[in-house]
Amino acid sequence: MIAPGEVWLVGAGPGDPDLLTRKAERLIRAADVVFYDALVGPGVLELIPPGIEAVSVGKRSGRHSKAQGSINDLLLQAALSGKRVVRLKGGDPSVFGRSAEEMDHLMQAGVAVRVCPGVTTASAAAASANASLTLRGVTRSITLLTAHARAGERLDLDWDALVRAGGTLGVYMGRAAAGEIASSLIAAGCDPQTPVMVAVDVSLPSERLIRGHLSALAFLVATVSDDDPTLLLIGEAVGQHRPVPSSRAFAKGYA
Repeated sequence: MIAPGEVWLVGAGPGDPDLLTRKAERLIRAADVVFYDALVGPGVLELIPPGIEAVSVGKRSGRHSKAQGSINDLLLQAALSGKRVVRLKGGDPSVFGRSAEEMDHLMQAGVAVRVCPGVTTASAAAASANASLTLRGVTRSITLLTAHARAGERLDLDWDALVRAGGTLGVYMGRAAAGEIASSLIAAGCDPQTPVMVAVDVSLPSERLIRGHLSALAFLVATVSDDDPTLLLIGEAVGQHRPVPSSRAFAKGYA
């Protein structure tokens, strides 16, 4: 499934191994070496068979154990040595996964690269909440953005355009910038009562979904620690409340 000297960028999804694609699991089992990020769920890592080399490259907002250039070189060295290489990335490789940088580096050296998509966190969070990212007649668009900025710098975003679009905003790595995001959107004309959902540890047993309004966003993230992977969903679609059955009720009804 993986040729010697070939690299696959594989989406690990938001954390729950049951949200992996069947193809992703086959690729993990076919690799000689797996390079994985800090946000890859522990249950996903348990799928790496004994004997396959597993290398943490630990990229996480604010705490990078490996610079991107070093990761690029590790992938290249492994491929050039003839190994079957899997680069395991949280979520989907093409959504804030810096996949283009890794693909370009490898392809420039003549290494074949392919991509296996994964479930991105915004989709998984909406599923956990029995919510929709779109709403017919109300929310016709989805904008995914990252709130990651260099220390001391404000977010360089077109807030007016985001408000005019009127769709759902999915803000990755949004905890630290939650107050700035809320105040900037409100200053650009967004209704302070716009529904928001703070999604923490999406799809994991420790998952938390915190609902409220845009004006209270900074308060809603106050209980979220720096180390908790956090997504912000903002828009009318996520304000539609539907009951979420407990896992026990689900097992009783569908086992």
